[in-house]
Amino acid sequence: MGDTALWTMLKEMKSPKYRWVDLTHELSPDTPHWYGFQPLGIRTLFDFDQAPMKVFEYTVPGQYGTHVDVPSHFHRDGRSAEQIRVDEFAYPLCVIDMSAKCAADCDCAMVVDDVLAWEKVHGKVPEGAFVALRSDWHKRPAKEFDNKDAEGNAHYPGWDLDTVKWLCAERSIGAIGHETPDPDPACRPGFAAEDYILSQDKLNVELLCNLDKVPPTGAIIFCTFPRLKDGTGFPARCFAICPAE
Repeated sequence: MGDTALWTMLKEMKSPKYRWVDLTHELSPDTPHWYGFQPLGIRTLFDFDQAPMKVFEYTVPGQYGTHVDVPSHFHRDGRSAEQIRVDEFAYPLCVIDMSAKCAADCDCAMVVDDVLAWEKVHGKVPEGAFVALRSDWHKRPAKEFDNKDAEGNAHYPGWDLDTVKWLCAERSIGAIGHETPDPDPACRPGFAAEDYILSQDKLNVELLCNLDKVPPTGAIIFCTFPRLKDGTGFPARCFAICPAE
């Protein structure tokens, strides 16, 4: 019989000592998504009144709902979805709670000082970490994610470009994630933070949820998605395993 140590580890992780937290929005036409995309389309191909099975055809943008962006999303020479290794689906998770700041200013961005303040309490962000910006934006109804003003301009928080650069250079992180439709605050023109993280051959995960249900440190996040040839992104199933409190 082979080594069964991993089986023992899995059994322990499924014990009451740990919690499994789904960080993914339900995928449907009502799922929060970037305002530039149409809602998910669903067409019935087979149903039980005509066949022994039920099959749907889905029409969905690659960057829809909780999804992963891979480097080729912004960069011609960047890796596409099928080139992402499976060991890149798992990371130590650091959750930086910016919810109070975001509630006070929906246009705010997480700056380096916010990260340093977090590190004073929770310790240094480890190499290869998935750093998640918790804004509690996922608690909003889907129709309010864009938070548009009277002129139709969207307002939601995000990452400051210098913070993303600093995390890559000084902490060698593996990926970033957030609860909003983009990493950049909606009030800032362009996609500077998103462009940069993907230029560093790292993943960007958008429209996460339930970050308030995982601790600031100690959890592992898994972000899984199809091995789509030449894919620039796809809806993902993300979840965290953390110690039970």
